[in-house]
Amino acid sequence: MTPLELLLDPLTLGFMQKAVLATVVASAVCALLSCWLILIGWSLMGEAVSHAVLPGVVMAYVLDVPFALGALACGVLAVWLIGALRDSTALREDTTIGVVFTTMFAIGIMLISVVPSNIDLQHILFGSLLGLSGADTIQILVIAALTAALLIVKRRDLTLYAFDPAQAHVIGLSLSRLKTLLLFALALTVVVTLQTIGLVLVVAMLITPGATAFLLCRTHAQMLLVAPILAALVSLVGLYLAFYIDVSPGGMVVTLQGAVFTAVYLGHPRTGIIARTYRRAAARRTPEPAPH
Repeated sequence: MTPLELLLDPLTLGFMQKAVLATVVASAVCALLSCWLILIGWSLMGEAVSHAVLPGVVMAYVLDVPFALGALACGVLAVWLIGALRDSTALREDTTIGVVFTTMFAIGIMLISVVPSNIDLQHILFGSLLGLSGADTIQILVIAALTAALLIVKRRDLTLYAFDPAQAHVIGLSLSRLKTLLLFALALTVVVTLQTIGLVLVVAMLITPGATAFLLCRTHAQMLLVAPILAALVSLVGLYLAFYIDVSPGGMVVTLQGAVFTAVYLGHPRTGIIARTYRRAAARRTPEPAPH
């Protein structure tokens, strides 16, 4: 089989066409948002929102409404509960996040066990990338476009909020509104990614691309370009590999993203571990100048 046939044959299948489109779009949007999440230190917040939407997904299936509505409602509720607990107690934010997301995730699992429905827990937890319907794909594209537009339009304000909240406040920006906007974008992104790779792996899509771009780039503007492009390419390669070797597509995509991060961490010519080790070794071998 020629390389061109390897590339084009999967695209003759309808389910692969939808999977490729959804994977590339979801990966790019997650990567775009991750550029801000890693700067603010919200990796745990991403995990919290991704797990907290489970009760909403279950109830959406039971009520026969678009699952995105239930997921988004529970995502917003989780964000509000985390903020309310943080502001009304002396608990640290990571503690309130842990309490909220584990409780809501447990409620979702309990609902699955007691509510009569045809919900497949495997698909919710690990996604159903190769089983997307046309309506699912359109829903992913619409929500992804809305999220990307929101982030791109407000990118300057969000970047200032991430780097220097005090300066953002001084020039008249509302920190609470910017935080709410970012959390809303996070909830939307979780909804986009939920059907592709599931609840368990969402946090990897929200963190790994931004972390890789952080190691590669010198400026945040560069990160906003590199992260989505790299994530989309890696996800596309991962999906093709999963198709040909018959493994979980979501698992393969996330594994490949982790492999790319590891390669950059080790091999980057400027910041990589190998390059730094070599420079240190070269410095030790350089003889000191003889005293006059």
